[in-house]
Amino acid sequence: MTRKWTYPGTFDLGMFLAVRAATRVLEESRPVSENKDLHVSTPELQGQKFVYDFTEGNKDLKDLLGGKGANLAEMTNLGLPVPPGFTITTEACKVYLDSGKEPTELRDEVSAHLDALEKQMGKKLGQSDDPLLVSVRSGAKFSMPGMMDTVLNIGLSDQSVVGLAAQAGDERFAWDSYRRLIQMFGKTVLGVDGDLFEEALEAAKEAKGVTVDVDLDAADLKKIVKQFKKIVTRDAGRDFPQDPREQMDLAIKAVFDSWNTDRAKLYRRQERIPGDLGTAVNICSMVFGNLGPDSGTGVAFTRDPASGHAGVYGDYLQNAQGEDVVAGIRNTVPLAELESIDKKSYDQLIQIMQTLETHYKDLCDIEFTIERGQLWMLQTRVGKRTAGAAFRIATQLVDQGLIDEAEALQRVSGAQLAQLMFPRFDENAKTQLLGRGIAASPGAAVGKAVFDSYTAVKWSRSGEKVILIRRETNPDDLDGMIAAEGILTSRGGKTSHAAVVARGMGKTCVCGAEEIEVDTKRRRLTVGGTVVEEGDIVSVDGSTGKVYLGEVPVVPSPVVEYFEGRMHAGADDADELVAAVHRIMAYADRVRRLRVRANADNAEDALRARRFGAQGIGLCRTEHMFLGERREMVEKLILADTDDERESALAALMPLQKADFIELFESMDGLPVTVRLLDPPLHEFLPDITELSVRVALAESRKDANENDLRLLQAVHKLHEQNPMLGLRGVRLGLVIPGLFAMQVRAIAEAAAHRKNAKGDPRAEIMIPLVGTVQELEIVREEADRVIAEVEAATGTELKLSIGTMIELPRAALTAGQIAEAAQFFSFGTNDLTQTVWGFSRDDVEASFFTAYLEKGIFGVSPFETIDKDGVGSLVRSAVAAGRATRPDLKLGVCGEHGGDPESVHFFHEVGLDYVSCSPFRIPVARLEAGRAAAESKGSDSR
Repeated sequence: MTRKWTYPGTFDLGMFLAVRAATRVLEESRPVSENKDLHVSTPELQGQKFVYDFTEGNKDLKDLLGGKGANLAEMTNLGLPVPPGFTITTEACKVYLDSGKEPTELRDEVSAHLDALEKQMGKKLGQSDDPLLVSVRSGAKFSMPGMMDTVLNIGLSDQSVVGLAAQAGDERFAWDSYRRLIQMFGKTVLGVDGDLFEEALEAAKEAKGVTVDVDLDAADLKKIVKQFKKIVTRDAGRDFPQDPREQMDLAIKAVFDSWNTDRAKLYRRQERIPGDLGTAVNICSMVFGNLGPDSGTGVAFTRDPASGHAGVYGDYLQNAQGEDVVAGIRNTVPLAELESIDKKSYDQLIQIMQTLETHYKDLCDIEFTIERGQLWMLQTRVGKRTAGAAFRIATQLVDQGLIDEAEALQRVSGAQLAQLMFPRFDENAKTQLLGRGIAASPGAAVGKAVFDSYTAVKWSRSGEKVILIRRETNPDDLDGMIAAEGILTSRGGKTSHAAVVARGMGKTCVCGAEEIEVDTKRRRLTVGGTVVEEGDIVSVDGSTGKVYLGEVPVVPSPVVEYFEGRMHAGADDADELVAAVHRIMAYADRVRRLRVRANADNAEDALRARRFGAQGIGLCRTEHMFLGERREMVEKLILADTDDERESALAALMPLQKADFIELFESMDGLPVTVRLLDPPLHEFLPDITELSVRVALAESRKDANENDLRLLQAVHKLHEQNPMLGLRGVRLGLVIPGLFAMQVRAIAEAAAHRKNAKGDPRAEIMIPLVGTVQELEIVREEADRVIAEVEAATGTELKLSIGTMIELPRAALTAGQIAEAAQFFSFGTNDLTQTVWGFSRDDVEASFFTAYLEKGIFGVSPFETIDKDGVGSLVRSAVAAGRATRPDLKLGVCGEHGGDPESVHFFHEVGLDYVSCSPFRIPVARLEAGRAAAESKGSDSR
């Protein structure tokens, strides 16, 4: 095919657009969308620019042009071979989504840019003798691979397909492009079931006795086009449009609409992408990879997205269009083989890859097409990568001088670090290998084989762990991919839909396991003589690409072994990863302001937390010390009728508490230990009222009633609460049961004195739970101060024990200024604060309606997982300000599970807390995110 444009063009686009916009010349042959009811115009929209040529933008305009459009403009500015085109902005999409109508100005702007493109190319859209064809592709600010719509070959019709065949000198190519347009347009724009086209195509191949599309000739494809058009007419209720401008306008609208498809909304919720950004639309002149063996299409990465190692990574497919690669419908060849297929294009591509990585200072994901030996760049973006690759690449780029340590810290995340801490398969275990594919996204996943997304979701909701197995995935499989532990496909490579989406979600994935035959209708797979039925257990290793029959045991991650001091950086691959993690963690620890403590209730957990980098204990729950065998001792305390009985019960508890605290202070010697006084909802220590009633009734019927059971039943009835979480607990319990908190304070004080006399350095902090008013705290503190003074006098030891409170009730947050008069520190209990602010009972609502709230978009994420900044967060912010206004040296922390949540850690840094506290396993994540928050705020300040 002979191209009729010069590149880069000498055509004066700006002058042309100005003239075109002034004259508003509209061709009468383009009648579509003239109905003004389809458009909206308001004063604030007048003069707003909705369309940008590729020569007008740059990579920093992602909010306006979307990621794809901004990067196409950037590559154009770099002088790379990008087919000419233009981008419709996200602002146009937002107007359409808000009003249901396109901006009135949009049609004229699109017409002006299309006319400019036609003049530059020397041909008109869809002209009969030499048609200009364009692609219409989505492109949001954040990459959403496969979630929104694309239509290629816009401009082909019954007439122009003949002209394309003549110009290309290849009739088969023209009719193949036409059938692709009808298929994509029918499914994407007109809503025809895509399986109808696939079934017709498979039937045509079966009738001819071939297995791949390229073995169909022009005559076959003409018949398929005719059949596809009949499918459209029958199922869409209209003929396939022959007007090329109508095709383009409808495709643009379809891309806008695809922003709010179920799969796009699900992906955004999964990736926490805001729903109000909208998508841009990119109109790009077509270049063709399906013109024969000297043409093709591919995807390249400047580094391996799975491991981070430098090299030539990607996939190439001869005689194909781009969608063939990502759809995985034909197995590709490794990108390195392009060198022997087309060395000139290969060498040029390698040079461009180096240019882009240096320019973007990051791993780049590149889409390209070769049209009869001419290389064209269709897209670039900062590529998704696995967690391990993220850490390796960040340190490699530092070593190359492309980024500094602060930027390296921003290139990784706590979520990625958490992925690296998951177990891996035991290499020494006996296994039965089923097959091997491409290691697309690492991890060790075990589950029951399922062969469709519906079953994956259904079984997962029933508590089953599943592996989703498909020939290849498509965007409609997203909910099943989210539900599955891992994904296995028999087709596709590292750039297929399954691989790209799995890497983005951190899911284990093996692709292109060609020896495995997947039969979705019979719901089974076969390898040689082995058959795996739905429900059978399989194990998928995303790090090696191996697939095993049955459950393979797992062993700890090398990253966990590193944090526990059992592994050091060395030469092999695991040690290389550990070295990268070590370097980034060391920098995070140097720059972070927030300290990180652990939630730990015993010496064993405390020691592990310390190995993981904990700088103290932010929450020791003393009620956890009385579960199991000690539970009866608390029962006796609750059942005590007289002062003597109560004092006897407390005396029995006292030495146990003291011994526990001695162990805890020893394990955390030199670091603060915040001990929360007893805070159990009483039902946790009393028998179930129904079970106890039945037991007593049966005993009475046998006339052998147990006196203790009768007393216990009376106490349970007396203390029974409809909502125990809001009942007699925390400070209320300490005020109602005389001597309870005094016993605990004495145990803490005597344990601290014991450690000091043993030359230790105990740093105990006493925390009063569930305070709602300063008067409660004052009463408890007065008693605590008296007990501490008595212990100091008895032991001859000076104890510096600070006394503070949890802020876990809205009233405490609202009166924080008053409470700070009696408290030396606050620790925000954000679990209970979230319950009381929202009016949620966590144990009930998460199982009842949270799923519906997440699906409807009411929650982007559970407020128990990531702090609700607008509600709960505003109370935290105001309490911090009020508390510090009263007591400037007030120490502030958080001990709810939010303390280990990456996004929440950034919020706590912002509002000025001194520390976060979380479970031991999440400590490294919190350390990393605290460093990232500090580096991010420093970067913002410098800007």
